[in-house]
Formats: sequence, structure tokens, C-alpha cells
Amino acid sequence: MEALEAILTRRSTRKYKEEIPEKDLVERIIEAGRYAPSGSNSQTTHFIVFTDKEILTEMAELVKEEFSKMEAGRDTYVSLRNSINASRSGNYTFHYGAPVFIVAANKKGYGNAMADSACALENMMIAANALDLGSCWINQLHWLDENERVRAFMGHYGLKEDETITGGLIVGYPDTGLPDRKPLERKGNPVTWVK
Repeated sequence: MEALEAILTRRSTRKYKEEIPEKDLVERIIEAGRYAPSGSNSQTTHFIVFTDKEILTEMAELVKEEFSKMEAGRDTYVSLRNSINASRSGNYTFHYGAPVFIVAANKKGYGNAMADSACALENMMIAANALDLGSCWINQLHWLDENERVRAFMGHYGLKEDETITGGLIVGYPDTGLPDRKPLERKGNPVTWVK
């Protein structure tokens, strides 16, 4: 697949088969993230890769419990408010049951932490599309980055004390076969040309 086509046809996948993609495919996706640009070529984005179903289930339960304790006000970001409300419904799985979850972390206090990680996650989403895999950006662990229980859980699996969770990516085989590649109409992201 040509690069621009992989970008323009990338869509978020929220239903997955249980089958874990071949390790070499996941490694190629991670490599695409590792080759993303970073401020001053710092290369400080840390990728923590989960493929164990029991650990992913444990993570989902933890996230559901911690979101259910939060209060959502009128000024709460819509996606965060939706996660809080969904966690109280009892059947909330924030990673959509995907078999691969890649958590991105970066240095606390580093001004480009979020930008560097965002570039890496975008590279990985495009690579997943090019490899006929589905993917979706997942922010819930970022929103819970300062939560003591979440930090302890993530610390057990490799998150360092001096790192902040900047985002996540789920990957797997879409339950319908190939990823949905119908480009969505653009209704936002205006462009202003200055001549």
C-alpha cells in the first residue's frame, strides 16, 4: 500500500478477533513508532506491549474501577465523561477486547513528550493499516496517569517512575476481515492559505 493511501484510508477499529497477530507484524508496527520524529531526536518514547489476555482483562477491570470513582462535570472533556459514565454501566472495556495493547510513555517534564508520542502512535496506526490490521488510539491510561493504582499496575509492567503515560494503541485483526477503509468526509480541520 502506498504511503498516502495508508494515511487517507486509516480508520479506527473497535471490534477485533481474539487472535493475536503474528509477532513479526506487531514488531513492524512498533518499529514504525520507533522511527517517528522526536524533538532534538531525543528518542525517549517508551513502548510497553501487552498481549496476555489475562493481564489485559486485569487492566480493563482496574481502569473501569478507577473511572467509576471519578466525577464528570459539565466542563469534563466529552470522551473522558463518556468513559466515566460507561465505567458505571458495568460492561465497559476501554480497549475493545483487542489482543494487542501498546502503551506509549515518555519522560515527565519533557516538553515534547506528548508530541513525540503522538507522532509514534500515528506512525503505528498507519503501519497497522498498511499491514491489513485494525488499530485505535486509546487515551484512558493517559487520563489516569496520576492514579496511584494505575501507576502501580503499569510500574509492575515496565513504566518507570520518571515517565508519564502519553497514550496507547490497540491492534488486531478486525472482526470483519480487513479494516474499514472508506475515507470519512472532512468537516473540520480548516486550512488557511497565506500567499
